[in-house]
Amino acid sequence: MIRSLLREFGHILPIGIEAVTAFAKRHHDGDHPDMPDIANGMLGIQCYQFIGLNERISGYSKMIKQHAMLNADARRLMRMPGIGPVTASAIVATIGDAHQFRTGRDLAAWLGLTPLNKSSGGKERLGKITKQGDRYIRKLLVVGMTSRAVMAKRSPEKVDLWTAKIIADKPFRLATVAMANKAARAIWAMLTKKQEYRQPAF
Repeated sequence: MIRSLLREFGHILPIGIEAVTAFAKRHHDGDHPDMPDIANGMLGIQCYQFIGLNERISGYSKMIKQHAMLNADARRLMRMPGIGPVTASAIVATIGDAHQFRTGRDLAAWLGLTPLNKSSGGKERLGKITKQGDRYIRKLLVVGMTSRAVMAKRSPEKVDLWTAKIIADKPFRLATVAMANKAARAIWAMLTKKQEYRQPAF
């Protein structure tokens, strides 16, 4: 909304939430762009709502982080790259100790991160991921692994060999889902066996 209203009067903001946040704060402090008063008034309302929403999100994020730090399993999960307080809290609250899953693959399948098996005539063929499990946790894992993959592409020397290879060998989206699948299996081991995170072997 803020970008579109500014664009109507020839003002373009740089890409990124940081640019919108900085503009909203400047506008709130009285630094208004050259546009009609009524448009500036509407823009002021939007900036006020935007700043308030960001402050509430920041407050809730701090509460979630504090709550996650009180749980040993959540703290253990947060040591895995791509897993933050929100994801760790959601996993612990939904899955618990993960003993209801026999293997890590069972957990990955429950999350909808395993490919469909279309094998026939002795030939093994794997299709798209099922997407039949818990949509919220699956999304959190994929988003977290996407962030991890972006960082890996920027600084390949800082990632493990398995992650570097899968990002190099597969299309980006396919690689992030595969990373989420592997993360789910690691999460199962960390919850059921109380293991610390270990980088995947090559």
